[in-house]
Amino acid sequence: MHVHGSASEKTQRVLRFSLAATLLYVALTLFAGLRAHSLALISEAGHNVSDFLALLLSFVAVYFQSRPATEKKTFGYQRAGVLAAFFNAATLILLSIWIVVEAIRRLTAPVPVQPDLMMIVAAAGMVMNGIIAALLWTASHDINIRSTFIHMLGDTLSTAAVILGGAAILFTGRNWIDPLLSVLIAALILWSALSIVRETLNILLEGAPRGVSLAEVRRAIEGLDGVEDVHDLHVWSLGSQTHALASHVTIADIPPSESGRILEQITSILRERFRIYHATIQFEHAECEVSHGCAPPVEIERAHPGHSHGHAD
Repeated sequence: MHVHGSASEKTQRVLRFSLAATLLYVALTLFAGLRAHSLALISEAGHNVSDFLALLLSFVAVYFQSRPATEKKTFGYQRAGVLAAFFNAATLILLSIWIVVEAIRRLTAPVPVQPDLMMIVAAAGMVMNGIIAALLWTASHDINIRSTFIHMLGDTLSTAAVILGGAAILFTGRNWIDPLLSVLIAALILWSALSIVRETLNILLEGAPRGVSLAEVRRAIEGLDGVEDVHDLHVWSLGSQTHALASHVTIADIPPSESGRILEQITSILRERFRIYHATIQFEHAECEVSHGCAPPVEIERAHPGHSHGHAD
């Protein structure tokens, strides 16, 4: 999604508030974790440091995404958010590994904790993370913001787990519950991070967008009157919500006015059924060797709502 105008400004305001609140909570959680000797709280502080970095990366990415395309950056900076999401997820994976290693060490040598302080700090964190997650929810369709939203939602759930763990330690006196909770938190972090890594890598490697089937796209175009064949078809993502298509389409030897009608139908069906707004179509009158390309056609460019366009004979 290419962020524009007021939407970008609103998202930046939410991110600025989230940055300030998260930094304050990191300081509080780290101090309380050291005082209470709670690995669960210290791991929460570390998790929130990664959330702060995630929010910061998202803030920078939103700024870059709002910048227009240039002659050197012809698609603008739409992948800035994808890169931010990838780095956010990578840091989460490293963090989850550290938490598991430290938890295993504490399971072999339990450390006494202060469950009452654990619960108080975790309750404050659950409220803060819940508010931030709710604010980010409206923009969570963008993978950059969605990666940050998952951070905050995961924090909300993990702080709830810390509260329950603190209560269990308070009533049972079993300190091993604290590192066990940390392992569960790490598993939650790892699960969400791997999901984001898979999606961002698919975009960066120009794989087909999630939910878009090349076979369905080909059938839809070939089903139009006047289209004989579709080949050399490529669909990829410019950003998390902006998809592009390029294809060779074989049609009969017809006047340019008729090929223009077919082009209009193709771009319309791509917009309405597949949310593809950037399409480059090369018309041909006879099949060619795909591996060697085809002779450059005479171009006619049509502008459509949503920045869709096509090229044809």
